[in-house]
Amino acid sequence: RHRCCHKPTKIYDDGVQPCHKTEYLENYPVYGNICPPESCKPKPEHQQDRGRMDGTSTFKSDYLPYEIVKRPFRVPAEYRPKSGKIDLGTIYQRDYNPHKVGPVTLARPRERKHTSGAKLDTIPTYRDDYRLWKSQRTESCKVEHAYQPPSEKFGNPSTFQDDYIPREPNPPQSFKPLEAKLPEGPFDGNTIHRTAYVVHELEPRFVRPKEEYKPSDQPFADLTTHQRDYRGTPGEQAKSCKPEQRKLGSDAPFKGTTEFQDRYQPWLVTAPQFHKPQEYVPPTDKMDLNSTNRLDYVSHEICPAAPIRPAPGRRTTAPFQGKTTTREDYKPWSICRQGIIKKEQEIQKPTGKFSNLTTFRSHYVPHQASPAQSFKPVQAVGLKLPFKDETLYRTEYTPKKQEICPGHHPTALGYVYVNTDSQGHKFYRQLSPEPSRSNCDPIPQEVAGVS
Repeated sequence: RHRCCHKPTKIYDDGVQPCHKTEYLENYPVYGNICPPESCKPKPEHQQDRGRMDGTSTFKSDYLPYEIVKRPFRVPAEYRPKSGKIDLGTIYQRDYNPHKVGPVTLARPRERKHTSGAKLDTIPTYRDDYRLWKSQRTESCKVEHAYQPPSEKFGNPSTFQDDYIPREPNPPQSFKPLEAKLPEGPFDGNTIHRTAYVVHELEPRFVRPKEEYKPSDQPFADLTTHQRDYRGTPGEQAKSCKPEQRKLGSDAPFKGTTEFQDRYQPWLVTAPQFHKPQEYVPPTDKMDLNSTNRLDYVSHEICPAAPIRPAPGRRTTAPFQGKTTTREDYKPWSICRQGIIKKEQEIQKPTGKFSNLTTFRSHYVPHQASPAQSFKPVQAVGLKLPFKDETLYRTEYTPKKQEICPGHHPTALGYVYVNTDSQGHKFYRQLSPEPSRSNCDPIPQEVAGVS
């Protein structure tokens, strides 16, 4: 029943003492005088206080306070109404010509006629109930302005005619060579390089003689560091998990019948009937290409729309009347400030002096407090017998021997090391086991200790 509070330090169960070396250090030893690389991990050194911290920052040292000046307030100018009357007349009221407007005629479509020559015996309800009304055609309210071009010639010059200065063309100088006559004699292909070049004789090229191969007398060292340092672990060759290829069945032909041959029943199948398409017979009657749009449409002669040119501007010398409906109908009202709507107090404020007397002080009647009755027993008679201070724990408790962990001093306590489990606990075995008592549990053969 040993409880070990330390953390696990071992990850294998082979009964060997823990080794702090890695597999790399065991298989790959050090070569020559090459030292292992140093660790880049910083050392846990405590940095001492090198100086006292100054509470001033760069902002405090460089900041210069400035005086804040309030922005001048611009006083708005006083409104003064202009004198005179407002002319409420507009161009629309002056130039508008009122016209009489008649009733709007319904744009009812014309009656369509059937193209077939058969007669219709029935009369529709629309033709029976509808009656034509005699209405006059409304006259057009459009004002025709016939544009008449001026007969006189436009005599004002344009800005292009005023600013343009005609200049004489100045053709650029031509760099085309004059017509040269071709030479009559044969072409001379001599150049400056050919005439000025001096031919030099080349020296013979140096050829390096080949050296004879001489084999070395020392044996070839074909042993690599991997072959020299690698220690192969002896073991059995892995067995193949591939199943053996065994031939199933025999080579004799199959003579029996299958389930498909027993249950299959042949059915009589008829050939599908071929559908012959009908021959196309063109119609003998003449096709009527008249549509309702061709029969009902009435062509109209349409004249080109005349351009709507604005009327020439008219200037009036009458004074401007700046009157509006808002200015005539609106009248400023004298507004008084509304007073505070406050209810009258139902309870009037006292006018006399404060008496400093509360209802508790005026109605309270002091009473004399009586002492509380004591419930202590009167002179309890003490027994001369001795006091029994025994409890169930004292009578039934049996002291147990305190066990000592064998991990601290295994040889002194008579224990021998056995093995170590995966959690790092070391197990010890006692050389001479003591006989167990009747009240206690027997001592186990293997005891766990602190690793």
